[in-house]
Amino acid sequence: MSYKGVIFDLDGVIVSTDRFHYNAWSALAKREGIPFSEEINHRLRGVSRRESLDIILEKSKKKYTEPQIQEMMTFKNDLYRDSLKELTKEDILPGVMDLIAFLRSENILIAIGSSSKNTKTILKFIGLEHSFDAIVDGNDIAKSKPDPEVFLKAGKKLRLKVKNCIVIEDAIAGIQAAKRAGMFAVAVSDALKSEEADFYASDILDIKTLF
Repeated sequence: MSYKGVIFDLDGVIVSTDRFHYNAWSALAKREGIPFSEEINHRLRGVSRRESLDIILEKSKKKYTEPQIQEMMTFKNDLYRDSLKELTKEDILPGVMDLIAFLRSENILIAIGSSSKNTKTILKFIGLEHSFDAIVDGNDIAKSKPDPEVFLKAGKKLRLKVKNCIVIEDAIAGIQAAKRAGMFAVAVSDALKSEEADFYASDILDIKTLF
């Protein structure tokens, strides 16, 4: 198979902002008197902000109106975005820059396919805002992973057929989305537990063997 493009998920693949998400959701849950734990936080990986809030509210005894729900999402996102200012190039995960350099040397197109609406802000803080041929994020999609929309749109922006695209994902929902898109799914980090991935990379640089 001739792969011509690689689509990176952002959070957990290029940079980890887990601690910022956890702290922001934890602060919201504490404000609302809702139990919150690492186990609940793990369920939020790869899904949209609204879906994440729905999961958290499963533990609440209260009923919330739509305006209240919108306020809670804004509250969480404001805390999260403020914490992103702490990010620097030093937060780029090991091997990522070497892999990008390798893909460029092989004339492979690269894109971001992320459910986060803060993708471009994060890329700016870590100095990678101009490093990709295409970026599709939460502002461009109606459905979050495991729906394949984000990867299909990224592939379209790269002007590539789905069979020529590799997706790198750290979440099981992301692997499912890649497979539903008809793309080659590479699992890293937590996604190594997935049974659906086409390739398992304990080290992200293992991906070089696919070319």
